[in-house]
Amino acid sequence: MDRVALRGLRARGHHGVFPEEREKGQTFVVDLVLGLDTRPAADGDDLTRTVHYGVVAEEVASVVSGEPVDLIETLAQRIADSCLKHEVVQEVEVVVHKPDAPIAVPFDDVTVTISRSRV
Repeated sequence: MDRVALRGLRARGHHGVFPEEREKGQTFVVDLVLGLDTRPAADGDDLTRTVHYGVVAEEVASVVSGEPVDLIETLAQRIADSCLKHEVVQEVEVVVHKPDAPIAVPFDDVTVTISRSRV
């Protein structure tokens, strides 16, 4: 399986369990690794035979900025579902970063990582 990766995709969302997270919102960062066979696209130098990562990036940003959820686990699942709607994408790894999570002690980042496939 070949890989197409998008890293550091940023979008503002209103996800979280606390009212202030829902009201103020915050920036979420998403990393994706899409698993697919790129040979058909490479053989014909044909964008229509691979995944258009610009379109995927816009769709993911729309999910992040869309309907709020309590958990970043749920957000990660919604992102994975969106990626797997692309016929050529066979599997996806999604990392959702929540660098501004409301934690009372110093920290660098909070992430949830999921892997999903068509199988």
